[in-house]
Amino acid sequence: MQKFALLIPVMIFLIIGSMKAQIDKNSPLFTELKKQDSLFFERGFNHCDMAYLKKSVDDDLRFYHDNGGFQDKKLFLERMKQNICSNPGQKPIRKRIEKSIEVFPLYSNGNLYGAIQSGEHQFYIREKNKEDVLGGQAKFTTVWIKKEDRWTISDILSYNHHEPGKSEVMDNLEQLLKDNRIPTLGLGIIENGKLTQIRVMGTLDGKATASVNSLFNVASLTKPVTAMIALRLVSLGKWNLDEPLDHYWTDPDIAHDPRHKLLTTRLILSHQTGFPNWRWQTKDQKLSFGFDPGTRYQYSGEGFEYLRKALENKFHKNLEQLAEEFIFQPLDMHDTSYVWNKKKNSGKTVTGYDKNLKPYATVINTTPNAADDLMTSVEEYGHFLTAVMNNELLSPEVFKEMMTRQVQTKQDKYFGLGFEIYDLGNNEIALSHGGSDQGVNTLVFLLPKTQQGLIIFTNTDQGHTIYETLINRYLGASGKKIIQIETR
Repeated sequence: MQKFALLIPVMIFLIIGSMKAQIDKNSPLFTELKKQDSLFFERGFNHCDMAYLKKSVDDDLRFYHDNGGFQDKKLFLERMKQNICSNPGQKPIRKRIEKSIEVFPLYSNGNLYGAIQSGEHQFYIREKNKEDVLGGQAKFTTVWIKKEDRWTISDILSYNHHEPGKSEVMDNLEQLLKDNRIPTLGLGIIENGKLTQIRVMGTLDGKATASVNSLFNVASLTKPVTAMIALRLVSLGKWNLDEPLDHYWTDPDIAHDPRHKLLTTRLILSHQTGFPNWRWQTKDQKLSFGFDPGTRYQYSGEGFEYLRKALENKFHKNLEQLAEEFIFQPLDMHDTSYVWNKKKNSGKTVTGYDKNLKPYATVINTTPNAADDLMTSVEEYGHFLTAVMNNELLSPEVFKEMMTRQVQTKQDKYFGLGFEIYDLGNNEIALSHGGSDQGVNTLVFLLPKTQQGLIIFTNTDQGHTIYETLINRYLGASGKKIIQIETR
């Protein structure tokens, strides 16, 4: 082994002596070597075409790996078969980092006989019907030799294997957004019950760079905030979770249906009202019951609006005022609002786009909507979520009610009071909620057991396309369980 280690600096010294300067990335040689690299890794490494690998490397191949030691051709092919290709159900996949690639031609007596290619690549784990999960990163240097019209590999150096750091993850995020045509991403990471990372990438309006305190319309992520207002009032003894809401409000559309007397805050927060999502989506555009309240689940924004009117009638304050008093001010959420505030929102609001990147008009609400269109930043919504996780707002009894499964929505998934609840097994749950409107796709998770959380804000109809990648990346094994529940 010592003999091989001594060969490395000698080999590199000899190679460097015959190298020319790095060639232009638009040159024919650079393009050819990118193609050869793609074929070698895509066919050989990613798809385990052992016959292709065998013919692509010299018989006297020298492969130096900083963790796996020196390998000749025979050992290289054996380890590929055993370590990379033995489990097709969970397969390592290589993806190069395009901007890192460099090519240096090798000449002898003025004739091109080979080239050195170097760069960085990342390794993912691929499982059937799942997004690839980023597992590691490394640098590589490959010596390509041209024999007549055929390129083969004589030497490979694979080194600096490590888990991706922050800058590398950021580069990967930029590529993820580019690949999925997402103009702007707001990302928040919660660790140990605290918001530890905030990233806002992209632009406000296609021109101005989005700052860390940019404001996103978060669509139905409004509902958990409304839920916490109601539950905080319950905790303070000012509101009753199971009191009939007809004491404070009855919608004229259902006044003659006696089932309106069954409506309570509990049924609204767990989406068991029997209402449609929105009345304007029904044939007669009137509010009505699709089933008896409390008998099953049906997601409904109308229910939250019904609760808003009851709260406002009881306390003689609008929802924005109640939010300021019980949520926004206590948690220093000074930029968050249900209604458009020119002072807060102008110059800080992220524009929404359709799938063709055509901008939508900004929603400007003059009255609060309890179910939709909250304007907030990653930081401020992160403070809200950590307050929920650490129970800074509710009494112990009401906090327990919030975390209790009220109604099942699918296998291993339920609605509590304001949040969805995933049963991850081993006494572990995830609290979650999402939002989707024109130009808006948002999603959050809280893992109470491990004190982790994830916030994803996007500003396009296609924003959901990056969910699985981010969930797998930032929530680890728990994220995989969430994906399994969603894709089951």
